Amino acid sequence: MTRTLSRPERIAWVRLARTPRIGPLTFHRLIARFRTPAAALEALPRVSNLTAQPADRAEAEIEGVEALGARLTACCEPDYPPLLAQLDPPPPVLAVRGGVGWLKKPTVALVGSREGSGAALLLAERIAADLGAAGFTVVSGLARGVDAAAHKGALETGTVAVLAGGLDHPYPPQNRRLHDAICERGAVISEAPLGTVARARDFPRRNSIISGVSRGVVIIEAALRSGSLITARAAADQGRDVMAAPGSPLDARARGSNALIKQGATLIENADDIIAALGDAAPPLRPHSVGPLFHEREGPPPPPGLPNKIAALLSPTPIHVNDIARLLEAPAGAVAAALTELEMNGQAASLPGGYAASSGAAFS
Repeated sequence: MTRTLSRPERIAWVRLARTPRIGPLTFHRLIARFRTPAAALEALPRVSNLTAQPADRAEAEIEGVEALGARLTACCEPDYPPLLAQLDPPPPVLAVRGGVGWLKKPTVALVGSREGSGAALLLAERIAADLGAAGFTVVSGLARGVDAAAHKGALETGTVAVLAGGLDHPYPPQNRRLHDAICERGAVISEAPLGTVARARDFPRRNSIISGVSRGVVIIEAALRSGSLITARAAADQGRDVMAAPGSPLDARARGSNALIKQGATLIENADDIIAALGDAAPPLRPHSVGPLFHEREGPPPPPGLPNKIAALLSPTPIHVNDIARLLEAPAGAVAAALTELEMNGQAASLPGGYAASSGAAFS
């Protein structure tokens, strides 16, 4: 069940979401336990040594976002991207500048090399234009190369850019004109607080949102070690379709996308291939129930020693909660409870899509 928050509820929601050392996993466990963000904020001094973000800072961020012609939307609200709301857990709050309706249409992400070949750039632009003409919203990350080409191809029919930094710090600077055009004809979204300047460790979060708002992800030219492969991995973990365009075996920029095809990604050459691959298997949009109307209750505390075992596994590279549970042969619920404890102690960071990492991966 969804509902629109009142102004005081929105301020409380943002305060809890922006409190240092409270990531998506911990946020949702606190809401599940205390039912509302206001109650969770009131209980915070009793359950941790954390200090909640001051109300005036949360209100200032809300007003700053609104001054840009944008809006902060909570994951319990009806205008929150429906596919992103299906993640476990979804980002608690998202800043949206432009039309929120673009993310309620069928969405496909196109990503690839920042130093893409001419052939890759032409292919990305052509596929994006054809997908747009077929009624899809094209999603990408506003990066140089393939991302920018995809946005340009879909600009006339609607495209969505996902930022790693705040809405007021689009990156890279050379794509500022493209960014402004997308704000007018599509939408720009960000999980990061206003004022955040994107750092390298913020891009995996951005990549998981690109895949999270999309029904499928298409990789057009990616090296073996690239952010595009992080997006593909996130898409697979989120149950999205993963597709890739083949490239020359002589071009190192295509080795990652070719490797994805070898591993089972659908080979595509044009927009028709993408539409056929999605077919009737596209994940349906289902209602989500988050926020003040949780049905789940807080589980038992993690067994002794489990938090330390989890902390030893964490690094700046995100790892899925289910993988942690499998490695430690521990129940997923116990792992989630232990991660909450670690995050509130500053030893872990929960990330969108059910990922966790060492504490440096969280927004400061």
